[in-house]
Amino acid sequence: MGNVKISICTPSYKRVHFLKRLIESLLIQTYKDFEFIITDDSNDNSVSDLVTSYKGIIDIQYYKNEVNLGSSANINYSMSKAKGEWIKLMLDDDWFSSKDSLAKFAEKAAEGKKFIFSAYSNCVENTDNKTLMPATTKELERIIKYPATLIANNIIGPPSVTMVHKSILEKFDERMKWRVDQEYYWRILLNEKTFSYINTPEVNVGVGETQVTNTCINVASVELPEGYLLLQKHGTTPLKHILVYDAWWRILRNINIRSIKELEQFGQTKWPKVIQSIVSLQSMIPSRILKIGVVSKVLMMYSYFINVVIKSNLD
Repeated sequence: MGNVKISICTPSYKRVHFLKRLIESLLIQTYKDFEFIITDDSNDNSVSDLVTSYKGIIDIQYYKNEVNLGSSANINYSMSKAKGEWIKLMLDDDWFSSKDSLAKFAEKAAEGKKFIFSAYSNCVENTDNKTLMPATTKELERIIKYPATLIANNIIGPPSVTMVHKSILEKFDERMKWRVDQEYYWRILLNEKTFSYINTPEVNVGVGETQVTNTCINVASVELPEGYLLLQKHGTTPLKHILVYDAWWRILRNINIRSIKELEQFGQTKWPKVIQSIVSLQSMIPSRILKIGVVSKVLMMYSYFINVVIKSNLD
């Protein structure tokens, strides 16, 4: 295939009924200057068979992974196959919301900014439950100035709502599977300091049992190693923003870490003083009390004042 404007990259894993929905939404797009890439992490032929069934209908560049790469590495592999000027990620359980969705992304590309994302709709599988997920002007302004706050509130959304210029060399951190998209956006925004936003929902995001969220959120064996990795990569300075501090407070509260020893059992032996201080304070409060919203918020504010305002237990 010759030069194309947009490379649509889909890392796939077995879910052919969802993938078929994505392909069907792609077939009706009014914008046609694209290539479609699928990298298949499945251990069976289900995706391959589906691709074959579309032969002569849509040109699909299909790659079967010799070994299972895992979600983050498969995303990177899919992106590595792109030949277009722009890379449009589309996860296999998401799909375009209208026939003009890809055209909207192409139009935004003309603005000259290298990172583009749109509003989206969360669609609960097997129901009519559909929730619009727009970002406010205040939120959009905040992530330019404080991209770390994406850890507290990922107002961008899943990778399928984004499109990046080929000159952006950032890749997904393959050591992560839960905070991976937030941290990826964080690095892009640190470098680009700008973006283009489409304020209409151009992507439907499938919400169901197979989402990574269901196996990662509030799971200590995921949250702690990935949180520690964030601290290694970005330091504790981002905790100066109270939203980031509050995010860490809630993570440690929700997974019920009650001692420094519990932190260290996940293979990390030197946690920053600020994290240790949060754990020490929370361990003094019965869990059932700590889970009361107003109590937790007051204690978080006290902890923030001690660690950030008074002691400066940060980098």
